[in-house]
Amino acid sequence: MLDGMENAPGALLERFLPEYDVSDTIALKVDADLVRTWEALNAADLIEVGRRRPLVGLLGGIRALPEIATHLVHGEKPPGVPERMTLRDTTSAEAGAGAWVLLGERPRRELALGLIGKFWRPVIEYAKVDPSAFSDFADPGFAKTVYALAVTESAAGGTLLSGTMRTATTSEQARRWFNRYWTLGVGSGAHVLVRGLLEVIKESAEATEPPTRR
Repeated sequence: MLDGMENAPGALLERFLPEYDVSDTIALKVDADLVRTWEALNAADLIEVGRRRPLVGLLGGIRALPEIATHLVHGEKPPGVPERMTLRDTTSAEAGAGAWVLLGERPRRELALGLIGKFWRPVIEYAKVDPSAFSDFADPGFAKTVYALAVTESAAGGTLLSGTMRTATTSEQARRWFNRYWTLGVGSGAHVLVRGLLEVIKESAEATEPPTRR
């Protein structure tokens, strides 16, 4: 339950991370109805986003390099890149190995994913957590991130598509490390990544033919 706020914009954000150190929100007007926009959001292929937005692909590739190098140093084959990956697919990897957690969903309203880790390290250390434990997780030295995508009907017609990323740290030392990490360009990079995803969702929704009325 969301204490009577289940229909409020950003309800899942407020439920899972009401207090935070940094936040970034991007919103785009989509010339498509709410249903088509929500369907495009759920169908969005993150691999295709990287192809259609080269800077997004480059930023994602750079962040993955240290982890790939670690596999090679240990004589291991780096995990293969899937042919397709939706937002929900990011929650299917082994817990604690970089998988996002599906925190909650309000159909045709909002989808929220969570991740806990030491993001400032060259090879990120992740914390294992399930949705029920996410809000209360307080082990020192970590950062907790919630990434929420939402759709709302626009009074001017069409749909407002938004993406918000919030991060809170669990200790003063983690806060110092995260602030350095964020201000050294990571914040700008995260903004580019989210905007690229929203732009592709918008393009897909607007390219989809509306259902024929009978």
